[in-house]
Amino acid sequence: MQYEISFKTDFRCNPYKGKFIVIEGVDGSGKTTQALNLVNRLKGLGHKVVYTKEPTDESTGQFIRENVLSGKVKIPNIAIQYLIAADRAVHHEKIENYLKEGYTVVSDRYFWSAVAYGLGDKGSDFDKNGQLLLASLSILSMYHRFIIPDLTFYLQVLVDTAIQRIQHKKARIEIYEKREKLDKIARGYEWLVKEFPKEFVVIDGERGVEEVGEEIVSRLSA
Repeated sequence: MQYEISFKTDFRCNPYKGKFIVIEGVDGSGKTTQALNLVNRLKGLGHKVVYTKEPTDESTGQFIRENVLSGKVKIPNIAIQYLIAADRAVHHEKIENYLKEGYTVVSDRYFWSAVAYGLGDKGSDFDKNGQLLLASLSILSMYHRFIIPDLTFYLQVLVDTAIQRIQHKKARIEIYEKREKLDKIARGYEWLVKEFPKEFVVIDGERGVEEVGEEIVSRLSA
C-alpha cells in the first residue's frame, strides 16, 4: 500500500561561540586535503581550531572503515546507514564540546553525507521519491537534533575526476568509490544543493589544490 507523507524539519543552529565548518563532496573531491589545509591556515592565523572526520577515529568509526567500507563485512545498505548514524552521534557530541570551548571545528564530512550516500544506496528510488527519502533519512536518524554547520563547502567535481584521483592515491578501492556509486552520490549532493541552497557554498573542485583552498579561505571572510 502507498501513503502520501509530508512534513517539515528544522535544523538546530549553533548556539556556541565556536564556529563549525564542514567540507563535503564525493570521494576523490579533495575534501580531506582541503579540510586539513584549512585547519593549518586557521592555526597560522592564531585560531583555536580542531580537525574532525567521518567516519571518526572512535571504535564505531574504526569498525566502519576497516570492515564495512573496505567490503570485508557484507551487510545491507540500511544497516550501513544505521552504523554511520551511530558513529555520527558520537561525533556530534565531540563537536559540540569543542564548540562550547570556543574552538573552530573543521569537519571532513557531516550529516549531509549520510543523505547523499543514503540516497545513492536507494538506486532508482532516488528519482521517484527523493524528497521522501531525504526527510526519512534526516528525521528518522535524528539529524534534526544535530547542530547544523555555520558553513558547508561542497567541492563539486566530475565523477571521472574523482575516479582518477582515487585510483592515483589509493591501492584499495572502498565500496562507495566505484563509478556507479559515485554517480548516484554526486546526484544526491546536487539534489541537496538545489533543495538547501542557503546551507551550501559550492566550490569548483576541478581546479588545483591551492586555488580551491584560497577560495575557501576567501569565502570565510565574505
